[in-house]
Amino acid sequence: MEKLEVILAETRRRQSTDEFKSEAVRLTRKAGQSVAQVARELGISDSVLYRWMNEQPHAESQDSTRQAVRVGQEELTRLKREKETLTQERDFVRRATAFFAKESR
Repeated sequence: MEKLEVILAETRRRQSTDEFKSEAVRLTRKAGQSVAQVARELGISDSVLYRWMNEQPHAESQDSTRQAVRVGQEELTRLKREKETLTQERDFVRRATAFFAKESR
């Protein structure tokens, strides 16, 4: 049990500031180094740095922070799921109505 606690303590998520993220993206684009190399030097994973690189243009174009962009994307995803559920429920009610309308004739 003690070993599990140590592993969990070591794998805690780090919070990075927007300035740090922007600087990491700038280093990747300007230094001519690979994403893997810059990520290794900064002590982050490649996938995190790639995600930051993808978020940067969206945040700049909307003149907002990365967090605001991510919250907007999460909200959009939630709304798409909700729309899908509502569409399925509507279609079910339509089929049920048609079925019972045939039965009553």
